[in-house]
Amino acid sequence: MSDSPVRYRRVLLKLSGEALMGDLDYGIEPKVIQRIAAEIATARDSGVEIAIVIGGGNIFRGAGLARAGMDRVTGDYMGMLATVMNALAIQDALESAGVFARVMSALQIHEVCEDYIRRRAIRHLEKGRVVILAAGTGNPFFTTDTAASLRAIEIGADVLLKATKVDGVYDDDPVRNPSAKRYDTVSFDTVLADKLSVMDATAIVMCRDNDLPLRVFDLGQAGALIQAISGDEVGTVVTA
Repeated sequence: MSDSPVRYRRVLLKLSGEALMGDLDYGIEPKVIQRIAAEIATARDSGVEIAIVIGGGNIFRGAGLARAGMDRVTGDYMGMLATVMNALAIQDALESAGVFARVMSALQIHEVCEDYIRRRAIRHLEKGRVVILAAGTGNPFFTTDTAASLRAIEIGADVLLKATKVDGVYDDDPVRNPSAKRYDTVSFDTVLADKLSVMDATAIVMCRDNDLPLRVFDLGQAGALIQAISGDEVGTVVTA
């Protein structure tokens, strides 16, 4: 993290469920989630208000089973429940790191978490708590990427941070094409027109239409999460 003042007042961090797996085939790798929690704690201590939207792909992917014949709505609700499990794991890791955290779910599960209420989420952030937003939008057919864009806009985040397995946005798949070009900055319209693999189209359009910048970075790169939350130059910035 640089010595300059933090650029962002409030951020929304989008974590994929797969990011929690580490080297495992499924589930949650304790060392990975502990590292993520420690980096979030460091960034939070710099004064940034942090909300998190988490996916559930490390536990269950509704769309995949829907293609295999499962009812899509049923599969999507199962996927939402998987995100609640991940959110509780992140909450536990953050609290072990000395950070106050609240899980707020778009589905009502009062025994384990709060309902998502926009004004209450903002109040938690203002009090210095990390807010973990689970269960997507609460509706089938919407991805957690779309949920991240929606929640970021609702809470007035300065930026949407998407943590991935690559160090930014490329004009082609860098795994298949070693000559693929990485963008330092790219427009939302280019992402949509060229069908770049960043987020689903609905999420991109929501960011574009609400002037919400998006930063894509590699979660596995040491210090990248702290840099991204603090506003340092890392990964790719997607803007209007």
